[in-house]
Amino acid sequence: MSIFHSCTLLTAAIAATAFGQSAVGQNQPAPNSQPNPYTTVEGYFHLPAGRVWGSTSAIDIDPDGKTIWIAERCGGNSCAGKMDPPVLKFDPSGILLRAFGEGLILFPHGIYVEKSGNVWVTDGQAKDGKGMQVWKFSPEGKVLMTLGKAGGGEGKEGFNQPNDVIVAPNGNIFVSEGHSPGTGTARIVKFDKDGKYISEWGKHGSGPGEFEVPHTLAFDSAGRLFVGDRANNRVQIFDQDGKFIADWRQFSRPSGVFIDKNDVLYVADSESTDKPGYGNNPGYKRGLRIGSARTGVVTTFIPDPSPGTGATSAAEGVAADAAGNVYGAEVGPRAVKRYVKKQAYSGRRAGGGVFNSYPAGGSAPRR
Repeated sequence: MSIFHSCTLLTAAIAATAFGQSAVGQNQPAPNSQPNPYTTVEGYFHLPAGRVWGSTSAIDIDPDGKTIWIAERCGGNSCAGKMDPPVLKFDPSGILLRAFGEGLILFPHGIYVEKSGNVWVTDGQAKDGKGMQVWKFSPEGKVLMTLGKAGGGEGKEGFNQPNDVIVAPNGNIFVSEGHSPGTGTARIVKFDKDGKYISEWGKHGSGPGEFEVPHTLAFDSAGRLFVGDRANNRVQIFDQDGKFIADWRQFSRPSGVFIDKNDVLYVADSESTDKPGYGNNPGYKRGLRIGSARTGVVTTFIPDPSPGTGATSAAEGVAADAAGNVYGAEVGPRAVKRYVKKQAYSGRRAGGGVFNSYPAGGSAPRR
């Protein structure tokens, strides 16, 4: 997800020409060779006593630049049959401030916090007539809107595995859909601010404007839409009408994409492997890559500490706060990690601790 400034279509067009692909392939370091100036902080965020982290790919930063929102899968890899609130808000020191969404979301997959503070969450699975929707909540957890039919659908009427959601400055809503290579759908769907269908683009394939698992979305400051086209091992860039601008492969296999207000681009790769079959991306190691959304140059690589032999490891979701701290939301390890610049890290963490109950103003789980 991303934080971005308002822009006009003229600005976007000029920026697209200016940014383009001018730096791609020029002065680009070899894959995996960039320095890692970060220290990993584990256990920074704590849940109430008795609750453990589930898989999570959904993480974003509040408009205040410092509060962190996470949607996790109720201690496992699904919230089906559980009443834990999956949408969580933490203060900068890792203290839980609010929790909501219990009984509504089966499989939280993507999250986006718009400039008004409203929180959007995609539900990527369906069961018993629930799921496969996009939810809009107030910052306090009130349901403001849903997109798609409960239980899933096709075409203008519903979703089949919605992955991520993002909102443009003018209120238009973009949803990426399709989590299975070669089957189901593979598209970006555009709605107006009231949830009315406008248009869509994309199909299965590897050409410009085609997708295999459009897993994650972000805007840069010029309003260009970055799509993490995961199973094609690339980031595709479009204008807001779906016109193809560029594709970048130097950020590896994107499970998560985030762009900050300075156009710093953060990309999480949780799947690359040299082995044939799913995840094949020879020469690229798993981890977090940081670079420029303007030039496409990768400047930093935070490697996955695991051997990377499983289907997924380390961060799928990624975000960065206004102070430059990076956060990785992990599906396989079922954790959220914080990455702090080494020169700024003292070895201590503020706040934290074990919580015995959900905070006032949040939603307590039903037993």
